[in-house]
Amino acid sequence: MSTPGHAGQGLQLAPFRGLRYVPERVGSLAAVTSPPYDVVVRPDGLRHLETADPHNIVRLILPQAATAADRHRKAAETLRQWQEERILAADPEPALYVYEQRGDGILQRGLIGALRLSPREEGAVLPHEDVMPHIVEDRAALMRDTGANLEPLLFSYRGGENATTGAAEVIERVIRCEPLLSTTTEDGYAHRLWSITDADDLARIDEDLSHQQALIADGHHRWATYLRLRAEQPASGPWDFGLVLLVDTSRYPLRVRAIHRLLHRLPVAEALAAVEGVFRVRTIEGPLSNALDALAEAVGEGGNAFVLAGDGRFHLLDRPDPGLLARTVPADRPEAWRTLDATVLHSVLLEHVWHVADDPEHIGYIHETAAAVTQAERHGGTAVLMHPVHEDVVRELAAQGVTMPRKSTSFGPKPATGLVLRSLALN
Repeated sequence: MSTPGHAGQGLQLAPFRGLRYVPERVGSLAAVTSPPYDVVVRPDGLRHLETADPHNIVRLILPQAATAADRHRKAAETLRQWQEERILAADPEPALYVYEQRGDGILQRGLIGALRLSPREEGAVLPHEDVMPHIVEDRAALMRDTGANLEPLLFSYRGGENATTGAAEVIERVIRCEPLLSTTTEDGYAHRLWSITDADDLARIDEDLSHQQALIADGHHRWATYLRLRAEQPASGPWDFGLVLLVDTSRYPLRVRAIHRLLHRLPVAEALAAVEGVFRVRTIEGPLSNALDALAEAVGEGGNAFVLAGDGRFHLLDRPDPGLLARTVPADRPEAWRTLDATVLHSVLLEHVWHVADDPEHIGYIHETAAAVTQAERHGGTAVLMHPVHEDVVRELAAQGVTMPRKSTSFGPKPATGLVLRSLALN
């Protein structure tokens, strides 16, 4: 791993030799990319991506086989084969990468690099959600077998408005050059990537980031996986680093959306019967947009609110019984945590009212609102639609060391998977 000098107490983002698709060897760069592994809606989304191009990155991040061990071995073999066939090739020298996404009214720019995972950097990285051990185990096995970071985590930091110095100045100058790649994915987002190899530019970025603290916007399970794999190593080496995208949200704000719950084995009628008397329940007429407007209005008035769907209609739950909240929400956390919708959903509704276990057999986590409703209606379950949390609330709790219930937020736009990979064998 090639690194500039570093004397600060914050983040160290090291250059690496990016492993990238060779454009002439694939149908198109857009056709080989994918959303992050946990955003791909199975099975429809996975099949769509697998058939988009025989070299789509989902064959590495979500390999298909009979057992977990076979899946991970298959991904490792596929990665090796694609490098031998020069479907994927390494850049000639270590670099940091400027990554730009543009679409849906959003412009996002940030730096992709290998973040050092020393105890110092752990203190400079703020997680805000709990993780599920079985997912960490699966991602760890995949990373061990492939020897690669296949997709960057999304981190945010507050670098300030001044673009004349440090990382901001380097980014704004680099984007005036010809990019390494440019593509538009089917969601309408345009993606561009540049490399930074100049020693002075790398030093400016390093000095700037050495004073920064980052919030994990997306990738808590992969962050936990990075830390676990580093702890397994007997000596320093490439596992001391993990692939991330750092975005300065003082310049390029992220969008925060909710992650919805799909309760596989709970029909809507049973869910509604159980909340009678402890939540106010109203049926919202009209399309999904009407229900989401009503949800936003209820949340804006204060208190917790949810929309249930799955029976062809939408049901707004709000105004929970204060006595029920007092009895079921843990009292040993800050008020900002105790009043989160995700806290009330998990501590009150799932645990005490509906008695639904928080495991994959009973709960699915879906980012797209319409997809959650469709899945609930198709399979007879209940979709619980959530309202997003403001980023300032997330950051405030994270700074206090307080984690939110897992899958509480969805920051975006998320980086496209497949534009640049990190092979540990190259660093």
